[in-house]
Amino acid sequence: MRSAVSRDIPMNIVSGGLRWLWLSVVVIVLDQWTKGLAVEGLRLFHPVPVAPFFNLTLMHNEGAAFSFLDDASGWQRWMFAAIAVVISVGIVIWLRRMPETERLRPAALALILGGALGNLYDRLTLGYVIDFIDWYYQGWHWPAFNIADSAITVGAVIYIATGLVGQGDDAYRGDN
Repeated sequence: MRSAVSRDIPMNIVSGGLRWLWLSVVVIVLDQWTKGLAVEGLRLFHPVPVAPFFNLTLMHNEGAAFSFLDDASGWQRWMFAAIAVVISVGIVIWLRRMPETERLRPAALALILGGALGNLYDRLTLGYVIDFIDWYYQGWHWPAFNIADSAITVGAVIYIATGLVGQGDDAYRGDN
């Protein structure tokens, strides 16, 4: 016979979307590993051509996306770190509350979380984010980015797409 207390305690602590946190860990590990390779193998601002549209170029981004506020006096480091912490906590709470049946939305949020934490680690330990992926066409270069940025972008696209298609995973199960 179970006590009244044991009925209120979930048997599975990692419930809802939290079971997708492994994906966040994978993103963080891949992000930090590739940034380490970039730091070891590349020189700052010296492109290494890989293809006619792609270079590996080590850069330090003290700002946010697209180097927004990169040239500010340093206060942006702490502001962007605080934003990343708040967003990360919010995502963990959001994941915790998601139903077990959800698949795409928690995976998307886990990608975003992993990317946010990968860049947060750089910002806190180095004061800037390491970027090294440089796509371009002729003389036009997309702002340099990294694996964390890619995970955030892919996660956001997946999350938005699930909202456009229907009510999250229900649209894929045919439960609408």
